[in-house]
Amino acid sequence: MNSVNGSVAPKVTLAGITKTFPGVIANQDVDAEFFPYEIHALLGENGAGKTTLMNMLCGIYRQDNGKIILDDKIVHFTEPRNAIDSGIGMVHQHFRLVNAFTVAENLHFGWENTPKTFSRKDLRQRAIEVIEKYGFDVSIDSYVHQLSAGEQQRVEILKVLSRGAKVLIFDEPTAVLTPNEATQLFENLRRLADDGHCIIVISHKLREVLAHTDRITVLRCGRNTGTDATKNFNEQKLASLMVGREIGTKKFERPAVAKSQKVAELKSVSALSDLGTPALRDVNLTIHSGEILGIAGVAGNGQRDLSEVLTGIRKVTSGEVWVDNTNMTGKSPSDFLKMGLGFSPEDRLRSGLAASASIANNTVVREYRHSPIGKNGMFSPSAARSVTNSLLKEANVTAPSLNAPVSGLSGGNQQRLIMRREIRIAKKLLITVYPTRGLDVAAVQDIQKQLIERRNSGVGVILISEELDEIFAICDRIAVLFNGKILGEFKTEDCSLLSIGHLMGGVMDDEVVQV
Repeated sequence: MNSVNGSVAPKVTLAGITKTFPGVIANQDVDAEFFPYEIHALLGENGAGKTTLMNMLCGIYRQDNGKIILDDKIVHFTEPRNAIDSGIGMVHQHFRLVNAFTVAENLHFGWENTPKTFSRKDLRQRAIEVIEKYGFDVSIDSYVHQLSAGEQQRVEILKVLSRGAKVLIFDEPTAVLTPNEATQLFENLRRLADDGHCIIVISHKLREVLAHTDRITVLRCGRNTGTDATKNFNEQKLASLMVGREIGTKKFERPAVAKSQKVAELKSVSALSDLGTPALRDVNLTIHSGEILGIAGVAGNGQRDLSEVLTGIRKVTSGEVWVDNTNMTGKSPSDFLKMGLGFSPEDRLRSGLAASASIANNTVVREYRHSPIGKNGMFSPSAARSVTNSLLKEANVTAPSLNAPVSGLSGGNQQRLIMRREIRIAKKLLITVYPTRGLDVAAVQDIQKQLIERRNSGVGVILISEELDEIFAICDRIAVLFNGKILGEFKTEDCSLLSIGHLMGGVMDDEVVQV
């Protein structure tokens, strides 16, 4: 059964939903219907109001105007518990599990129906019943830290289902999954939809949405710009609805660099994680000028540690780090900066920006000791403003004020700001980690264009990403990182999405040809 043919009534109706924050209209007069027996995608640019809309449905926010109707009854949620009790659950992009607990313990943790006194055997049996009921493949006795990202996500879904949810909301559900895990996720979601659940998926992945959903709603500037059956959309139409103009698939020019030189090298590098466990294991890697080296891998396999070793933030336990024929092993991050190395980190608000500091200060923070911003030990506010205005213009970022906190910018604008700031610094090497994660199609194209321009200017670029389409589109070579090891390094034209996807999951594939 499918709601697209109009055979069932809507499970959730949003009528005239409006939500404002100081100086910002997040949602305005949004009407939408979500049905049982369907997977419904919610698309839109960063800042279009998707997450805000779903947060109101989950009781995290309260709407200023409009009605939320659940099963033909108007509901008023004042806190998330109200929504959960009404059968609405959300699976967040960042999992909320206890790593030191088993799967069974996580399913019962924080659940008000968990008996106050129970044996471990009873807890395990109750968890088995939940898993068998919904047909999810996950090891009941494994600890969360032992699970892959896909397995952890299944536990999150089971937590929501065990609490009686009939409406399930997913925020960027495949952001940390391998291609195979993403396929398996949508197979599970389809089974839930066929069983009568109402599935809502927030996503930026147009191909994924077109392949696996029944209906699509597009938000732009907080308004609903269109809802229709998925079969009536294509990538270009969706992109145009999202940004309000025609957006095609861009083909970037990538001329060969006349003379390619080695700009960075890792020689048998090993390093420990923050917990003191092995994070990188005997990594050998070389990056040349005028190329983009893509590092493919599922989150949690050493990507952050690799980027921090390459920038001097994380010390190595063995091996050597070389930049521009200089041994940088043990050097400070400021020493790496002086070598002409730019770094766009994984978490823009925790590592790339100071959230409460001004836009201007965040723009020049990496150069405050250098001319023209710093001269003779003195900071020049006028030079800082000039550089900031120039960079914001280049990044196509509109700021309410240079003194406004950077946290007030949308995620896409924050990422554009960081990229332009680091590109300004990157004379030799640019390292960027998940630069397009969670960004809309226009922002993604802008970031990719910047990386290609750096590559074409002769700078070496390391792109750490989980998006295989992105890696194959703009990278010259691909290295696969799994469990802290480089499983293989290949020319892009010599491998396939399927073979690299297998390696990302730790599966060796004979079809991949080593360089």
